[in-house]
Amino acid sequence: MRGMNPVRVLVVLLLCALAVPAAQARTVYRCVRDGTVSLSTAPEPGSKCTAKHIDDDAAKVPNLWGELGVIHGTLYERQQDGKPVYGTRKLPGSVVVTRFTVATPPGSSAHVGLGHVGKPRMDLYPGEFRAAAKANKVDEAFVRAIAHAESGYDPQATSPKGAQGVMQLMPAVSRENGVSDPYASTQSIRAGAKLLARLLAKYHGDYARAAAAYNAGIGAVAKYGGVPPYRETLEYVDKVTALHARYRAAMGLKPLPAALRAAE
Repeated sequence: MRGMNPVRVLVVLLLCALAVPAAQARTVYRCVRDGTVSLSTAPEPGSKCTAKHIDDDAAKVPNLWGELGVIHGTLYERQQDGKPVYGTRKLPGSVVVTRFTVATPPGSSAHVGLGHVGKPRMDLYPGEFRAAAKANKVDEAFVRAIAHAESGYDPQATSPKGAQGVMQLMPAVSRENGVSDPYASTQSIRAGAKLLARLLAKYHGDYARAAAAYNAGIGAVAKYGGVPPYRETLEYVDKVTALHARYRAAMGLKPLPAALRAAE
């Protein structure tokens, strides 16, 4: 396997362990749970899995991981329905087969925001956030968490990919929401709250998916059936989730149920 793409090496290892006769197609399941990706030779209990049919010609094996950067993982064997199953997620009864490192392409859709996790800043734009949240019937703590993660409340912030203002809206999104000055805090906050309200309605109140779509786009969430497995987006969703909890606490609100904090 010298010279092969490291992702294909892992797939070959996983498939060869089945000892299936040569010259036939294999099926590998790409499974997503809590925003994390694994590969398996059978659907994983508790994960959302998609079957990928692969010919034995290793040169045609695709990147099944997605855009996750460098992955350090383990290939496990377990028994499922009386048959050996091989996968990269540790499930009950799993035993280690081998450890691996693979390098996948970097994420191409997400921008990570310019802010950092820190203490809630309730002193910044109190009237603007309160009014925007009320007008759009969205949790003010969530709108603030996005603003904090995106720009650190800097009205002049501009990301490397062109997102602008407090809420780091892309120019096309700003235009769609009637924003004439993307660096005007009132306009940015109002448009950002409006967008978040639409995303929360689309994802039935799932804050993780809404944050992921705000960061990487609705198309990426649809493509992966949940939080996209981009390293940048996973880190972004974790950041927003932590900030959301801190802002709710600062506002005297109860913690959200776990089902609303993370998408499966």
